[in-house]
Amino acid sequence: MKKLNLLIAVALFSVQFINAQITIDGEFRPRTEYRHGYGNVIADGADAGFATSTRARLNFGYQDESYKVYVSLQDVMVWGENRQILPDDENNSFAVFEAWADIKLGEGFSTKLGRQVISYDDQRIFGGLNWAQQGRNHDAALLKYKKGKFLFDLGLAFNQDFDNPAGFQSVGTEYTTTGFFSYKAMQYIYMKQSWDAFSGSLLVLNNGFQAYEEDGLTPDGVNSLQTIGTHLNYKKGSLGLAGNFFVQTGERQGGLKVKGAYLASLDLTYKASSKVALGLGTEIISGNDGDAGETGAFFPLYGTNHKFNGFMDYFYVGNHANSIGLFDVHASAKFTLNETSSLLVKALNFSGEQELASGEKSLGTEVDLVYAKKFKGFGLAIGYSQMFASDGMYELKGTTAAAAAGGQNWAWAMLTIKPKFLNTAK
Repeated sequence: MKKLNLLIAVALFSVQFINAQITIDGEFRPRTEYRHGYGNVIADGADAGFATSTRARLNFGYQDESYKVYVSLQDVMVWGENRQILPDDENNSFAVFEAWADIKLGEGFSTKLGRQVISYDDQRIFGGLNWAQQGRNHDAALLKYKKGKFLFDLGLAFNQDFDNPAGFQSVGTEYTTTGFFSYKAMQYIYMKQSWDAFSGSLLVLNNGFQAYEEDGLTPDGVNSLQTIGTHLNYKKGSLGLAGNFFVQTGERQGGLKVKGAYLASLDLTYKASSKVALGLGTEIISGNDGDAGETGAFFPLYGTNHKFNGFMDYFYVGNHANSIGLFDVHASAKFTLNETSSLLVKALNFSGEQELASGEKSLGTEVDLVYAKKFKGFGLAIGYSQMFASDGMYELKGTTAAAAAGGQNWAWAMLTIKPKFLNTAK
């Protein structure tokens, strides 16, 4: 009888898995970087940075007719950061990168709950920031609707820190996590409609940052920052055209008032042949107008900022948050060398949207090169970037041309392996 019950239980368990899809996959991504002016101007005589980091991920997915569950575990390791036979990881980089459930509600509705990547359009305001080894995620609840070529998302988040005594108690909800526009609360609406050759989206986003009274200690509601805008995309044949327009208003962290902040961009792409794709574009991001107690500077918040304004990350990657803004003109060419390899060449010219104290606006020119090669089961990418800084760049970064190194450059090589351990749908 016991054996019969066991067989029935195994059979029921097997039926459940037969009707469900289970995936287990991973990622192993080491990247070596030579930094001699990456992110900031390096001083003359300073030694270049050189190191290797590795991102390791293990992903689990389970899906049946009514819901999907996904968990992604990751660790980011810098080679040599731990001493020999260290019992614990010194930098505490192991984390749950994603952990969410997507539940079908019927009639095109679903809800996605938990830690997740939020990414829309060209990732200018919301993106997964995949270039960064740690990536970007949000703890949020989404109500989603999709019918045909129309989709609507409502996103809600309220953040606390259980490890902080002030973070979870019977009185008060003070949120002390700061930096990088970490928010206490978030609400947004995202809508997108697609047609044959054109699509348009609208994002209305509100972020609430913990506010304090004048003593700087007593919690006092939130500072609310609103970001509203659209992404438009047209593609027909060999021609593509995409644009962004966003405005910001309200208050940043610390109660700094934002007024008249905006971002506008336009990008043209043209596939000249099966082996050559050309690009030409411009972007303007408003800067600080200098008025006391307020700013006109826009910040693109939670986007994949490494994708924009040059790969050397001189702007809006943990920096340039309340500065002179940016005017970026860029041109690119991507060459398909063969079935498995390509070469990207991109040049960008930078100016401030506002003048520096000296009256200078010109910041410099950057050239980016990326070679990518696909092998059987893995990929290799190699990049090189050079910054040709102008006097304005030295002033912006707080140095002089005489004090800076003659060459500002950055090189990297990255291997990506994504093993597929299990997929019951096959």
